[in-house]
Amino acid sequence: MIQITFPDGRVQAYENGTTALQIAQSISESLARNVLAAEVNQEVWDATRPISHDATLHLLTWEQLQGKSTLWHSAAHLMAEALEALYPGIQFWVGPPVEQGFYYDVDLNGHTLTPDNFAAIEAKMLDLARQNNPYQRIEKSKTEAVDYFTEKNDPYKLDLLQRLNDGEITFYKQGQFTDLCKGPHIPHTGFIKAVKLMNVAGAYWKGDENNKMLTRIYGIAFTKEKDLKAYLHMLEEAKKRDHRKLGKELELFTFSEKVGMGLPLWLPKGAMLRERLIQFMQRAQLKAGYVPVATPHIAHKDLYVCSGHYEKYGSDAFKPILTPHEGEAFYLKPMNCPHHCEIYKALPRSYKDLPVRLAEFGTVYRYEQHGELHGLTRVRGFTQDDAHLFVRPDQVKEEFCKVIDLVLYVFKALKLNDYTAQISLRDPEQPGKYIGSDENWNLAEASIIASAAEKGLKTVVELGEAAFYGPKLDFMVRDAIGRKWQLGTIQVDYNLPERFELEYTGSDNQKHRPVMIHRAPFGSLERFIALLIEHCGGQFPLWLSPEQYAILPISEKYNAYAYEVAAALETEDLRGFIDDRNEKIGKKIRDQEVRKVPFMLVVGEKEHAQQQVSVREHGRGDIGTMSITEFSAHIKKLIAQDLN
Repeated sequence: MIQITFPDGRVQAYENGTTALQIAQSISESLARNVLAAEVNQEVWDATRPISHDATLHLLTWEQLQGKSTLWHSAAHLMAEALEALYPGIQFWVGPPVEQGFYYDVDLNGHTLTPDNFAAIEAKMLDLARQNNPYQRIEKSKTEAVDYFTEKNDPYKLDLLQRLNDGEITFYKQGQFTDLCKGPHIPHTGFIKAVKLMNVAGAYWKGDENNKMLTRIYGIAFTKEKDLKAYLHMLEEAKKRDHRKLGKELELFTFSEKVGMGLPLWLPKGAMLRERLIQFMQRAQLKAGYVPVATPHIAHKDLYVCSGHYEKYGSDAFKPILTPHEGEAFYLKPMNCPHHCEIYKALPRSYKDLPVRLAEFGTVYRYEQHGELHGLTRVRGFTQDDAHLFVRPDQVKEEFCKVIDLVLYVFKALKLNDYTAQISLRDPEQPGKYIGSDENWNLAEASIIASAAEKGLKTVVELGEAAFYGPKLDFMVRDAIGRKWQLGTIQVDYNLPERFELEYTGSDNQKHRPVMIHRAPFGSLERFIALLIEHCGGQFPLWLSPEQYAILPISEKYNAYAYEVAAALETEDLRGFIDDRNEKIGKKIRDQEVRKVPFMLVVGEKEHAQQQVSVREHGRGDIGTMSITEFSAHIKKLIAQDLN
């Protein structure tokens, strides 16, 4: 017998060799009909794989990310089976699940495939899915595997096999398709009820431009047809909200090839939006005890050698800036934290001085590949709302909780209410990826887990997602149409203080090492603004909007009064403009609706005589006539509701 521990802590005995699917059937047939895979001792398995030892078990359905991912991986194999039937002689490289769906890299071997072929491939996939063919896991020796793919004259799988040993090799078979694959997979093809191929692109074999160009086919699959329809509707919404499209329409930012790819230029309205976000954070930071600092855009190579960034990221940085002095090299700043370590070190510190909280809106530079650049979400120069807290070990949890409070304040002010906190820990299987001692890592990880629990956050744990110098708490935010973005991050770091030999004098008059907390609630301002544009559809919260109102005189006779209204509102620190074009009032209103200006103030003969404005709200229409003082109070009340 084996002992199975369920997520609620319940333990039950089953016969050795029982599968997760059989366990699900023993609980309820309706549950079993929805089980796609199982997490066995925190590793995702086929639901049909026998369990031969005591284990923790979490049954995975479409509701869990791992369940979706398993189905998408299986759909990639189903697509491969369809392609093999439709394009004889085709060969396959790899076909993993991705964040939304799957892809397969294929060698078409003389065939041609375009989006015009997608419908036929989708139809074949659904025809195969209806056969309910099981996904069978087959263990192979290396000799057997090599012989199989040698007979098939498949250089791609033979290349993969070079890195595998006996005991590590499995094949998966469904219907007429067999592939080298680690798995896991869903029980059978019948779970796949809806498929859509999304795109086709070129991809070099193994990502090396010196290798052959393969064809990468992207797709997505669902367990219900209605979910596919909802997904396609979401994609249409996403096109309307695309920050690159809205950024151009709202005159927020632009790019120039002469300036350089991935280096955004902020136009006046975008710069105003950006500046208000900075001011918002600066006010919150000052209230929380942070002090501002400023650091240069470049630094000597030795700084990044000391921090470890050069060893980990040097190959991905911009090329060094060489000076006339022999052997002297500077780098564009990829991170702010090493600079802040040197600022901390510049003064003697006592235990009474800690915590020291240093904050900077620091611009950093990273060389992203051309193909990875994407609007504001993936750029080569970006500004972080960076801060580093230097604390005593006994202060770590309290300060970490205060940073969580700051992140949640930001989310509330911007109506980002759907989020999960991801506890990002090191991968125990790859210790070489990280610096520092196990003891310090254990302390840092325990602090994050305890702080998240104390604040009552909804959390998930992800192994292998830690920074190289420490674990972190990453905030994963869902926008208005359900997409997930990684935004704020908080990290606990015992290692950089060691590398930089940071110290403070304790109450025992001895030297001690501080702990470092890295935090950036916005993350990157560029990425954060991209999210805001798409989340709000370009209609920003009133306190943040670059233009809070537009004054629309009915005719040029009332332009002078419009300027009086503008001057009065300016003294109230409200932002707006006058649309005094020689156009009919209906067109002015339509144009400002398209520009998503929150309020329109229409002024004509009656308004002038009564010293009032007729107020229209974006998306709502006419809300009545107000005095200038009443309108100002109305706006300020709405802003206060957002920020309190």
